[in-house]
Amino acid sequence: MTAYPSVEIIIPHVRGRERLERCLASLSPGSYPSLGVCLVDNGTGAGYIDELAAQHGRARVVRLPDNRGYAGGCNAGLESSDAEFVVFFNDDAVAAPGWLEPLVMHAGQDERIVALQPKILSLQSRDRRYPLFDYAGAAGGMLDGLGYPWCRGRTFRGVEEDRSQYDGPARIFWASGVAMFARRQAVLDAGGFDAAYFMHMEEIDLCWRLQLAGLLVESEPASVVWHEGGASLSAGDPLKVELNHRNNLRMIIENMDTGRLLGVVPLRVVLELVAAVSYLVPFSRSSFLRSAGVLKALFSTAAALPSIMRKRRRVQRTRRVSDRDLFSGSPLSVIIDSFRERGDAPT
Repeated sequence: MTAYPSVEIIIPHVRGRERLERCLASLSPGSYPSLGVCLVDNGTGAGYIDELAAQHGRARVVRLPDNRGYAGGCNAGLESSDAEFVVFFNDDAVAAPGWLEPLVMHAGQDERIVALQPKILSLQSRDRRYPLFDYAGAAGGMLDGLGYPWCRGRTFRGVEEDRSQYDGPARIFWASGVAMFARRQAVLDAGGFDAAYFMHMEEIDLCWRLQLAGLLVESEPASVVWHEGGASLSAGDPLKVELNHRNNLRMIIENMDTGRLLGVVPLRVVLELVAAVSYLVPFSRSSFLRSAGVLKALFSTAAALPSIMRKRRRVQRTRRVSDRDLFSGSPLSVIIDSFRERGDAPT
């Protein structure tokens, strides 16, 4: 590379010195001189954050008085940055050597490319001959016609091994917040992350809004990031269930076009109730709490409808692309397709 556009990595942090230390060790400038790091202290007040920032040399710290979640933490770093590009990065992720340059070079091909995702692999499978894709992003995020997210390399049945099957750059629907490379000004112009999401699916909402404005989200598999996963909330945690269901409903109401939305919402309400029942089997205290999380998501979405509709009106005014174009080639339901592939589709 003959030119090095400025890049700042924004890392919201809540807990875990060892995890953050491991993350920062993988982000040494190396061959990329125009690199900075912004550590966002999400209300911890932990002294080790300043200590680790000083050890890194190119890191600064933004302190928040309370935990504003991944969305709020990323926004704090974004609004205080002056870099041309930013990378929203999880503190439980580890960058592979040479990960940054392919992203910068890819973004330089077209100014309409405003968000990119590296190949995200599971850190726990690092020693395998064929490592596993990580659940939170894999080889690039997609969305089906009902608004359910899925990933290239990850389905409802599990994750695939990385056997180079997704090693070509591709258009994707969303770039994972594990490591989302983005043009800073484009994200600011789109309003940044929606802090109401707190965590989970805030990056899908942002990428949807960027694409509605006619901009592009793509994958760059020559860049590799390893992700530990489950550091914030473990799979099956009732709060995680509630946030995933709540934020997914909120996202489709705010971003989907009216014609599609009128058909999708009634079906989604039914499917949410089915999900609440399915969490009860087999019955236990934890399964009851997960089922209750789905119901809480429905009620909180209904209670927040006035603010959701205000955002919807703002988002739809920016629309330059139809949902027909955005969802072209996407399955209507990735859940049904997953059953069909296995040969036991519900009737």
